[in-house]
Amino acid sequence: MPAAATASGDIGSPALNITIFLVFVVITLGIVLRASRNNRTAADYYAGGRAFTGRQNGIAIAGDYLSAASFLGIAGAIATVGYDGFMYSIGFLVAWLVALLLVAELLRNTGRFTMADVLSFRLRQGPVRTAAAISTLAVSFFYLLAQMAGAGGLVNLLLGVDGSAGQNLTIAVVGILMIVYVLVGGMKGTTWVQIIKAVLLIIGAALMTVWVLGRAGLNFSALLGDAAAASPAGTALLEPGLRYGLTDTTKLDFISLGLALVLGTAGLPHVLMRFYTVPSSKEARRSVVWAILLIGIFYLFTLVLGFGAAWLVGPEKILAAPGKANSAAPLLAFELGGTLLLGVIAAVAFATILAVVAGLTITASASFAHDIYANVIKKGSVRADDEVRVARITAVVIGAVAIVGGIFAKDQNVAFLVALAFAVAASANLPTILYSLFWKRFNTRGALWSIYGGLTSAIVLIIFSPVVSGKIDAKTGASLSMITDTGIDFHWFPLDNPGIVSIPIGFLLGYLGTITSKEVGSAEKYAEMEVRSLTGAGAEKAVDH
Repeated sequence: MPAAATASGDIGSPALNITIFLVFVVITLGIVLRASRNNRTAADYYAGGRAFTGRQNGIAIAGDYLSAASFLGIAGAIATVGYDGFMYSIGFLVAWLVALLLVAELLRNTGRFTMADVLSFRLRQGPVRTAAAISTLAVSFFYLLAQMAGAGGLVNLLLGVDGSAGQNLTIAVVGILMIVYVLVGGMKGTTWVQIIKAVLLIIGAALMTVWVLGRAGLNFSALLGDAAAASPAGTALLEPGLRYGLTDTTKLDFISLGLALVLGTAGLPHVLMRFYTVPSSKEARRSVVWAILLIGIFYLFTLVLGFGAAWLVGPEKILAAPGKANSAAPLLAFELGGTLLLGVIAAVAFATILAVVAGLTITASASFAHDIYANVIKKGSVRADDEVRVARITAVVIGAVAIVGGIFAKDQNVAFLVALAFAVAASANLPTILYSLFWKRFNTRGALWSIYGGLTSAIVLIIFSPVVSGKIDAKTGASLSMITDTGIDFHWFPLDNPGIVSIPIGFLLGYLGTITSKEVGSAEKYAEMEVRSLTGAGAEKAVDH
């Protein structure tokens, strides 16, 4: 097996790596500045002026969805735990199909800028918008944790940064750069960065996939055999159960993870918000076609990249590098093409993180400014300029919180961290969205119980799970939790992912809240929402009032 780098300082030239980084940053900042010239209205800032075609938006959706979890996290998971790691790819792809079939176009036809526009369409505006905005902020925070952790590990690996202080500094720099993109470019600039990033990511992954298969004689079976031979797990790498089949608890954790992945996307605000950037429901459907095609192809690439990293780099060396499992793809690039390919692939990964983080930040800031400030605090009487100004201030605050969270989560696998965001989204947002769209009797109490109940249960279970404290590596005795002090252990929930408990709670509370309330919904409003969501009739008029 070829020798791989074990430390960040052994994998090429930090000067070349930073040069490639800077070239990318300069080019994309130029694009963002150019796009920002047309940011005159709230629709320009939040929805890119609804000026993107279905193909452009489909590529941008793929860019938004193919996050650091897809590229860095899944490749690392497959390289270290094999078959069980590939389940992330399967879950993310199937989740996308569920989102498209159940909610994507319906939300686009009914809403204006945010998910709360739909949830409050026929319910009481103030409390429902507030709850939806709080949920959006919580989901965005957990998703941001994953991206910031990936960014920190990646930059540390490339620049030869060792020590906790240096890693924390790089996470802060990435966070500041992300804030600049959002403040300057809004949704229009962010969308163009996502389009560029999606193209670069898929081309880069395709190049590495072909290269790995070439090293294996264009024989995928031979690649699997070589990966198993190079792994300490042996042939168990190719079989279910290496990560999620050892005990009854891990088997339950696998079911919980699967539920969160499959149902979570349909409740992710930053993905759903992308459908507001197209001018019509027809273009929204075209977006779907392009997104499914690109996302499906990419997840096939992750299978080759993950097992390729297990073969050519080795799980031990991956886990010894800064960022641990998240370093598998960059280390594989170095093995294949040396310093130059490493720099290019790392720049693509950095673009991936930057674009997704910018999309998350603008979604969270738009939710606060549009839902809480404009519609709850100001009761709809607010100038567009003031609303956008509040959104920009919120973006700065969210960026600062993401930096702090990323510092704590920097050694966690980013695919795993994203799964936590999916669990929160599936618990708090998805029940309310489905009830709003399809249940005529659904009312304000049901929405509030569903959002707050699902959100609270998911977050409480995460806080008191082994993810935060108490998970110890049986071999080394080191902490595998966010709190690295092995003497601190306050977990009582045994599973890493709370989805198997919190998702049913969200649906149950939405039902109980509705049937115990005396509030009678407007039949006219429900009929209007049903017609608009299914046909798109009146949607274009609604988004401009």
